[in-house]
Amino acid sequence: MKTLLLLASALLLLTPTVWAQSRTGTVTLHVDLSAQTPGEPARLWLPYPVSDAQQTITAIRQSGDYATSAVYTDTINGTPMLYAEWPASAKSRRLDLQFTVQRQEVRLAAFAETEPKWNPADYADYLGATSLGPIDGEVKLLADKIVKGKTTVLQKARAIYDWIVENMHRDEKTIGCGKGDVCLLLQKPGGKCTDISSVYVALCRAAGVPAREIFGLRLGKKAQEDITGWQHCWAEFFLPGSGWVPVDPADVRKAMLKEDLKLEDARTQELRAYYWGGLDAYRFRLAVGRDLILNPPQAGAPLNTFGYPYAEVGGKPLDFYNAKSFVYSINFSE
Repeated sequence: MKTLLLLASALLLLTPTVWAQSRTGTVTLHVDLSAQTPGEPARLWLPYPVSDAQQTITAIRQSGDYATSAVYTDTINGTPMLYAEWPASAKSRRLDLQFTVQRQEVRLAAFAETEPKWNPADYADYLGATSLGPIDGEVKLLADKIVKGKTTVLQKARAIYDWIVENMHRDEKTIGCGKGDVCLLLQKPGGKCTDISSVYVALCRAAGVPAREIFGLRLGKKAQEDITGWQHCWAEFFLPGSGWVPVDPADVRKAMLKEDLKLEDARTQELRAYYWGGLDAYRFRLAVGRDLILNPPQAGAPLNTFGYPYAEVGGKPLDFYNAKSFVYSINFSE
């Protein structure tokens, strides 16, 4: 019996995961700022879903007791956002946003070996530093070391991906998705998805590879699920001749922690290959960009990331990680 169990376990490790080709469901977001300081005006910005090549957003509905609302985009990244505001006299501050999302799996398995000519100036926004993602100093030194001997964008992007998978790890103690403080992470290479993706992006940019973080939300795998706090961040690099290529080393490291995997395990190798140019269907895209000036502009500092709802009451930002002070919920239904 023991021999049969060992054989079954071995076969399971050798059997590739069957990834769902698509996932469809309804997402409902409820925000309630009523408990915040009364007698103060309130403003709310929500990442707003839109359709693209991998996802289709339909049946968008919103309601609430806000005074005004509209959909805008930021001027640098074109990230869409729903904005709403309440006057100082408001006794209640509620907003509901509901939509249906159909997300497709992404599988980019083969890439051209020959790199066409391209102009880095066309991708300047994705080659520069951010407030927490410098591309000089120790970041540049490490990037140069990782890509030494690599001559193409594809080779450099892959070398950095491999370095991230082999040298970073998931730290469950990290709040939310992490801040993506690259210099701090190089000293202590543990964090969550924004942390791991941000190191990848900074190293790519330092090596001359255009890259960006993508902020989104995971979809439930059950018929009904509370997905509050299921924000997720992955990365993309620009490959001349192919376009933007997704990578998610953070999900490789997450699976390694959850499944107690080692780098040499067959399951790790499968995940490592899959998330190089591949994304599962259990997520959808919401926002791009770091150090965002929202639209209309917020009173607070530029927003490090826009993966979470953002609100200000009386001109003061709320802590979107604190569920007691910033009350919102997100639910998924098939």
